Amino acid sequence: MNHQRVRLGDLSVGFVHSLVSALQEKQIDPQPLLDAYGLDHARLSEPRARLSIPRYMRLGHAAMQLAGDPGLGLEMGRLRKAGHLGLVGVTSTQAPTVREAARALIRYEPLYASNYRGASGFHEDASGAWLRFYSISPYNSYNRFVVDTVLASWVTQLGAVAGQPLTPVAVQIEFQRPDYAARYEAFFARPIEFGAEHNQLRLDQAALALRNPEHCPGTWRQLLELCEAELEIRTRTRSIRERVAQLLGPMLKGQEPDLQQVAGRLQLPPWTLRRKLDEEGTSYRAILNDTRRDLAMAYIRDTESAFGEIAWLLGFSSAEAFQRAFKRWSGQTPGEYRRAQRRAD
Repeated sequence: MNHQRVRLGDLSVGFVHSLVSALQEKQIDPQPLLDAYGLDHARLSEPRARLSIPRYMRLGHAAMQLAGDPGLGLEMGRLRKAGHLGLVGVTSTQAPTVREAARALIRYEPLYASNYRGASGFHEDASGAWLRFYSISPYNSYNRFVVDTVLASWVTQLGAVAGQPLTPVAVQIEFQRPDYAARYEAFFARPIEFGAEHNQLRLDQAALALRNPEHCPGTWRQLLELCEAELEIRTRTRSIRERVAQLLGPMLKGQEPDLQQVAGRLQLPPWTLRRKLDEEGTSYRAILNDTRRDLAMAYIRDTESAFGEIAWLLGFSSAEAFQRAFKRWSGQTPGEYRRAQRRAD
């Protein structure tokens, strides 16, 4: 079968720079590691260059092993610079307040990172706001550092906008308390709630209202226009099928979403969605099946996740049901497919 190669997500190669800085700070030469991953100066200098998320996770894991430091992600977040996020990072430095900088970092996230599992969110209420990073469970030594880096980098970058250190009023992390938990409390200057429902940190209204001494209104507005134009290009879809497929990835985890749920997300009556898909020569069941198939192949090829974990992530009722479906799609068991892909690499 000749299936389109699906990615679990990708991010800007700019993310590599803070990893390099973290290794250099420990007196470790990062160049051999970069060379092993094909990240030479030319690659890191390409505008809009992206790195697949599985490759970034393997790179981060290798860096942690090299440094002997499972908390390296926190150091990477501390060393994150605005320019590492390209246009979005530079835009955030011109925001009038911490609130607007946070909104920009999250609204324009697709310009520097995308993941089929979801997107970060900014959730404000009368007393403050949660900055939420989407779930990337099941957690392991290859992906915990990603959460560490993101939450730490938000505090670092927003503190730079305010011209002073920021202390969140709460920090919550989905995975269980790791061995290096004390590092979080030292970095965020407060106790951390592990095993929480979300990965998120909370800023109060006073922190959100802190003004940016470097703000230039005209430059800010011009940069916002550029971000909006880039976002429109990157998120443009050509068909209702693509929109359904984009929604399905984050919804699959632990369940099989039905047409009514997806129609609700699209703000369409179910019968309208069914008719539009029929006009495009497809159906909801076909898109669900194709999305599961392509994501299953990407998971098996690009990650070390156990097959039971993959079954849950794709909404199958059991590992056995997933195994049967995968054999039907590919003519191979998941184990045979993974071994074949490893040999091909």
